[in-house]
Amino acid sequence: MSESEHGSGHGLRLFGKTIPLYVQILIALLLGVGLGILLGAGQPSPQAALIAKDLAIPCSLVLKALRALATPLILLAVLHSFLTTNIPGRAGRRLAVLLLTNTLAAILIGLLVANVLQPGKWERLTLPADAETVTKSFDPWGLLESSVPEAVLKPLVDNNVIQLIVLALAFGIVLRGLKNKQIAEGKTDYVAVEQFVTIFFEAVIRILMWVILLVPVAVFGIVAKTVTLQGFSPFKALGAFIIAVLLALFLQGCYYLVRVKLGSWITPKRFLTGGSDALLTAFSTASSTATMPVTFRGLLEKVGLRESSASLGALVGSNFNNDGTALYEAMSALFIGQVLGLNLNLEQQLVVILTSIFASVGAAGIPEAGLVTMTLVFTAVGLPTQYIALLITVDWFLDRCRTALNVMGDMTVSCLLDGKERKQELEPGLEEVLMPEVD
Repeated sequence: MSESEHGSGHGLRLFGKTIPLYVQILIALLLGVGLGILLGAGQPSPQAALIAKDLAIPCSLVLKALRALATPLILLAVLHSFLTTNIPGRAGRRLAVLLLTNTLAAILIGLLVANVLQPGKWERLTLPADAETVTKSFDPWGLLESSVPEAVLKPLVDNNVIQLIVLALAFGIVLRGLKNKQIAEGKTDYVAVEQFVTIFFEAVIRILMWVILLVPVAVFGIVAKTVTLQGFSPFKALGAFIIAVLLALFLQGCYYLVRVKLGSWITPKRFLTGGSDALLTAFSTASSTATMPVTFRGLLEKVGLRESSASLGALVGSNFNNDGTALYEAMSALFIGQVLGLNLNLEQQLVVILTSIFASVGAAGIPEAGLVTMTLVFTAVGLPTQYIALLITVDWFLDRCRTALNVMGDMTVSCLLDGKERKQELEPGLEEVLMPEVD
């Protein structure tokens, strides 16, 4: 669920101090605006226009790297979650239903706000000649047929998120079953597979971290190019997009409070007061993984949940819950479509819903998960992925907001698992069974 699992960790060291990534991006944004003004601010000379186009090369490289890493990251993230997370059967099924309904609600709220406010229509951009146009429509039977890959490695090559998740879930469920069987029989053959997946996952994460280090350079280049060639008009639409996303996140937060009020013994006031430390930590660090201990402690000590409920929602559920990410991806797809005049119809928005759900499943533990999985969502509906570069300029702020929402979603699930009546703690032995494995 982590929007930036290592968000507080990647930073440039200068004079012995670490400059956080969001500060680097802010500096790059200001420098890009300044250079764009110097190069013409919408009325560039031919030479300045050529320079501006060259400045966008780092951004193109970053986007290519994100597309290349997206599919293996999601595959490994799903396998890693299944292999390393201990989910009890009956409680696990209820947990899965709660996570799915919350994610679906988040996506629907995001699409509703994007369709009503239409932030992308505040300012139109020109679709490049080499960009793929949106021609895909929703075919239920065709989608079902295409969800099964022709070859095991084909989804990785084609960046097909639906086939990839089907493949990842199939292998994840089977490997989890084999692990449980071997544990019951006293065998340890599964350990080698678990270690391989963990090491490979960490290796790809480290490569992704290298790419993330280039994000400020990419922001500088794309902002300088945009301001030079088009002035400040594209940023009008981005302002509307920020407002729309914040409104959608607020509505999703209200949805959580209603669910807590109707489905648990906790009052919304107790919920917000007890979880305030976790929400503030999530916003300040942009890392739900770093926030996890704060969330767990707040649910136990301040909200008063049982340890089993707190651990399932805040620790186990955090590996699969990405409501804020799913909402953001769905809104981003509609926004870019509106900006380019490629409005997605109802059938295409259903494809966005499906791909956002599937992509959010694999986003757990991936730094900058919103940017990584967004490439898959855009590809699924035929939107040009190069326009994700426009969103990078504001992603550092929206990342923090949706990370806080992800944490609020985990807290909500924990409260719903605790039930409508306050119960006593379970026996210590059973509590240990319900606790997730800690790497």
